[in-house]
Parts: sequence; C-alpha cells; structure tokens
Amino acid sequence: MKTVKPFVKWAGGKGTLIKQLIEHLPSNFKDQQNVTYIEPFVGGGAMLFYMLTHYPNIKHAIINDVNQDLINCYQLIKKDPIKLITLLKCLRDEFYQLTSIDEQSKYYYQKRKKYNNNELSIEERAACFIFLNKTCFNGLYRVNTSGKFNVPFGKYKTPKICDEDVIMADHKVLQNVDIFSGEYNNITKHLGKKYNFIYIDPPYRPLSESACFIEYTHNIFNDTEQEKLKIYCDMLTQKDCKV
Repeated sequence: MKTVKPFVKWAGGKGTLIKQLIEHLPSNFKDQQNVTYIEPFVGGGAMLFYMLTHYPNIKHAIINDVNQDLINCYQLIKKDPIKLITLLKCLRDEFYQLTSIDEQSKYYYQKRKKYNNNELSIEERAACFIFLNKTCFNGLYRVNTSGKFNVPFGKYKTPKICDEDVIMADHKVLQNVDIFSGEYNNITKHLGKKYNFIYIDPPYRPLSESACFIEYTHNIFNDTEQEKLKIYCDMLTQKDCKV
C-alpha cells in the first residue's frame, strides 16, 4: 500500500506516538465487528490514517474539526484529489522558479494575503492552505484574534508542496469517512448503531499563559472548555461508546 499519512504538518500531531496510543485500545478491539471510528478533533489525522489502514473491522469513520479550511482539504481529497494536485503543482512550480529567499518570501506573503482576504475559490483555498502549511515556519497553524492566519514564512528552499502519492493514498482510505466541520459535540448525532470507538485529542491545556499553543482558531480552548469536554466524554460513555 502506498503511504497513507497526514497531508499536512500539524502542531501536536501524533505520528511519533502511534505505538504508545495503540497500546491503550480496548483489549478486544480487533474482535469487534462493524466498528464506527470517530475523531471529533481530527487535526492532521495521524491516528485516523493509521487506524483505517490497520483495522479492517472499521467499516465507517466520522471526522470533525472546528477548522473549516482543514476540513475543506479533507473533503477535496476525498472527492476530487486530481483537482487539488493540479492546483498544488501550479503553486509548487511558481514557487520553485523563484531563485532567492526574498522572492520566495514575497510570493508566500502574497498568497497568505489572498488566503486571508478570501480571494480564492474553495478549491484554490484548499490548495493555498496546504501550500502555506508546507512553506510557513515549522508547519504551524496559528491565527490572530480576527481569525487571520499569521504564521511567517519558513525559508525552506524546496519544501514538498505537492505530495501526490500521499494525496492519492489518502483519497482511497477516505471513501468510507464522513467529514464534518464544527464543534466537537457535532458527532453525537452521527454515532453508529453498534460499536463506537471515539479518539479524542483536544487542544493541549496550556502549561502557562506564555507557554502554550491554543491559537488554532480565534476561540480559545481554555480550562472551562476542557471541563465541558470531560462531561461530554461521560455522556458518550453512558451511551456505551468507547472513548
């Protein structure tokens, strides 16, 4: 099987922790039939793509994220990956033709401005989202209080802007995945009729006011939100979901 993995870099991504996470699956998980796998905070999807390729008993999956632009990317990869690849190749070729960091930086900020000013079609916006992710500093996604993407240029000479193999592999495994954007409790109405396994990876609780990464959207996921999420998890458990 071709490489199935996240199509974006993502702060807090769990790609390097998969083996530790898998150890905490229910001991009889492989024995369950017709599993519905659910992620209300999908992010880059490292756990999602691992689960879909290693557990054939997952017959249906549901993913959700509050970041509408990220979800637009998932939806386009599921429905029309060739369109996305074509747009990314165009961005890649234009970027690679620029011979200096200064020229590339100028190009980056032009694209960031168009992205923030909503001057793009939905498909172009998805491609621009991935382009910015691959070329910005450290692959961060951060917005200001107005919800505008504000991560600076990353100064990488030849970042992999279009990973065609990954996009096509992800397209294949996303065919049995329903994709939604909104608050995490959206998933309640989409629970499967049999075995529901829900992987919850919310924004990190900040260690201090200055040492945190919670600017994922302009709505802060603070301690009050963490407590609400705990109550929500209790409700899911009462519905016989595995969390």
